[in-house]
Amino acid sequence: MTITGGGGSKVWNPLAAGPASPTFGDFFSMEPNFDLFGHPVREGFGNRGRPPYEPTEKDRNKVKLLLALGWANQRIANALGVSPATLKRYFRADMKQRDAMRDRLDARRFEIALEQANAGNVTALRELGAMIDRNDRMSIEASMGKGRDDDRLATEKVGKKAIDEQRAMSADADLMAELESEAAAQNARH
Repeated sequence: MTITGGGGSKVWNPLAAGPASPTFGDFFSMEPNFDLFGHPVREGFGNRGRPPYEPTEKDRNKVKLLLALGWANQRIANALGVSPATLKRYFRADMKQRDAMRDRLDARRFEIALEQANAGNVTALRELGAMIDRNDRMSIEASMGKGRDDDRLATEKVGKKAIDEQRAMSADADLMAELESEAAAQNARH
């Protein structure tokens, strides 16, 4: 059989040395094994000893997303199929940025909506406007509620001893008022 190409013709020789074509058995041995949820089964799984955990970029992105959603460490570890100690060991840097993950997720959503709106997607333009309105509303509510929260926290930060002293003083004042009213009633009778 002769194969012609851009530079000339070549003769195909099936007996020539080269990579062998995969057989039926080779096809299935090349594919990684997947568990029920579509995650690849690690090498050596089921053998004696625990195989070392190898975090993937997909796992890192999943941890970042779940942190942005406010999930607890135990719940994130369950979602990855690892222990909380393994989660802390391999994702320590991501876990330290827990508070920033929600902001990063929101920023990425704004970025995608803006890209789609610039491309001419009218629905994305409407969604971007709604997202901006929600963001502005949250900013206004945060600035308006900041003073109220500070006042509330100032009154809430009274210790137990101070509260007990205030109760004792008010009880003393109530007792004195009651005694004075009884004395006045007693003097009115005489």
